[in-house]
Amino acid sequence: MIALATFRLAAYVRSHRVYQAALLALAMLAILHGSRAPRGEEAGVLTDTAVLIIPILAWAARSLLDTEPDQQRELSAVTTGGRGRELAAGLMAAFTTCAGFAGMGLAASLLLGVSATPEPAVLVAGIALHALAALTGTALGALTSRAILPSPALSIMSLVLGFLLMLLLSASPLYWLTVPVVVWMRAANDGELIGRFPELAAVSLAWCLLALTLYAWRRLRR
Repeated sequence: MIALATFRLAAYVRSHRVYQAALLALAMLAILHGSRAPRGEEAGVLTDTAVLIIPILAWAARSLLDTEPDQQRELSAVTTGGRGRELAAGLMAAFTTCAGFAGMGLAASLLLGVSATPEPAVLVAGIALHALAALTGTALGALTSRAILPSPALSIMSLVLGFLLMLLLSASPLYWLTVPVVVWMRAANDGELIGRFPELAAVSLAWCLLALTLYAWRRLRR
């Protein structure tokens, strides 16, 4: 399974699809961190980056999962011992890709976006939010991949609308129905990120696990 995940990562890089997400991420980070935030706003900077990079991570995950032709995917399932192992390898490769781009966003925030080193608790929360962003991007990208939505136009529209719906729901009292990204930002700007982090992390993780379970169920039924 690890070998197949590595193979898919290599294919993603060789196909040059990786540069699409990389250029989008670099452009977004350059705009977002064009100037350093004042001292004391480190939590807001880290959180904003984690939220705004999610659609780019979803695009990267979707592109990686769509790199392999359908026939090759079926062959991979046979050679690895089942569709479950093939599915897990794809998700592993997608999450690794998202984690790499999320790490790039975190590094840009720390090097270019803040005027002072964040407090240890804020830094840990920022790292955790970027990890949750990577998991969220993986889930959203998987649900809009070709194996679930064969139409490229419908796939792209669903990815964009899915992120917009996430923003709208998380800005409402029903934020617990999705990854509460707007609540992440509100808590960070209000100085409540550390206190509310366990609740927000639990809701975010539950949504991601539910979305990945739905993806696996759909894939295994096709």
